[in-house]
Amino acid sequence: MNSIPSMHTTNDGRSAPSAAAPAGPGLSRPLVFLLAAGAGLSVASLYYSQPMLAVLGADIGASTREAGWVPTLTQLGYALGILLLAPLGDRFDRRRIILGKAALLVMALLLAAVAPSIHVLLVASLAIGMTATMAQDIVPAAATLAPEAHRGKVVGTVMTGLLLGILLSRVVSGFVAEHFNWRTMFIAAAASVAVIGAAAWRGLPSFKPTTQLAYGALLGSLGKLWQQHAGLRRAALAQGLLSVGFSAFWSTLAVMLHSEFQLGSTAAGAFGLAGAAGALAAPLAGRLADKRGPELVTRLGAGLAMVSFAALVLAQLVPPQAQLVLLVVCAVGFDLGVQAALIAHQTIVYGIEPAARSRLNAVLMVGMFIGMATGAALGSLLLAQWGWAAVMLLATAASLAALGVRMWR
Repeated sequence: MNSIPSMHTTNDGRSAPSAAAPAGPGLSRPLVFLLAAGAGLSVASLYYSQPMLAVLGADIGASTREAGWVPTLTQLGYALGILLLAPLGDRFDRRRIILGKAALLVMALLLAAVAPSIHVLLVASLAIGMTATMAQDIVPAAATLAPEAHRGKVVGTVMTGLLLGILLSRVVSGFVAEHFNWRTMFIAAAASVAVIGAAAWRGLPSFKPTTQLAYGALLGSLGKLWQQHAGLRRAALAQGLLSVGFSAFWSTLAVMLHSEFQLGSTAAGAFGLAGAAGALAAPLAGRLADKRGPELVTRLGAGLAMVSFAALVLAQLVPPQAQLVLLVVCAVGFDLGVQAALIAHQTIVYGIEPAARSRLNAVLMVGMFIGMATGAALGSLLLAQWGWAAVMLLATAASLAALGVRMWR
């Protein structure tokens, strides 16, 4: 495989050239597919439990409140993993980190599958969240392997795999839990990650570390990167704002569909297919970012999300059947907008400082996670107090603010 020069950071913080992982002709289509599948199947582990909470709670004798801690601890583990583990990709060989996390994720999923009580399941859920951050090691690995002229396209393809994992995981787990049982879903998830780990062991090249910073200094450098790079701050803020609307929609959709249209969780899960349609178009955003620049794509993505959410504010003015059609169309629209902006933001961030890609990605993802958590909390509050239109007003305002961040220089 061919290699290209990159930068590594010396002990005194200076950057110097070093050999990097393969790029260009060495980045084969099967390897891109492996990275996309690895990102999707690992991040899907975060969401398998959500449609199965009622079933697994009844099976192990847990109350609704206790079962509700399963996805909460999973998300908390993911946030902790991004903050505490993702930066290690700059300090150590990413291949070894990916393989290690894959093995630990398999064990965590199997622990969930055999959990005899809610307490064991909660421990497994926290572990699943932390080790599922292998997805956040795979994306910087893809950016490193990709030649600069095609980085947006490659990152877009890998992100499509990740996004499909998020959007389709609930559909799959709901089906498996209904026709088999919830433990089967965790066993199948463990098997899928094991297959990815074996394929990565055979096909993923090694990555030379780009810094020799100690762990404490590595985490401390996150704040320094935030201070030094305005492009990173703008990307994290804009993507965080877009995530507010994204999370507000998806966290309240099932409740709204039940109260307004008397539709169940199966229908809510089916809307994930509409979001998947938007995610499938995400590689187009990567190609456009390569040709026209990522700045344009961030503005188009934020604008598309804003228009889609604004249309949903007016949804109550049309007949019920037309409202459902509008929901589907707008779900495709804002999903495409949010994901296009994310891919463009990653393209921007990965080009800031090649030696710090894992840390830069960690900062971007933390901003995105804060937006997701904020959107879920505010969305539930607004839905209870003022209804669905208020939730969509929040999403519209947040998307407009994201567009403002991208337009302002």
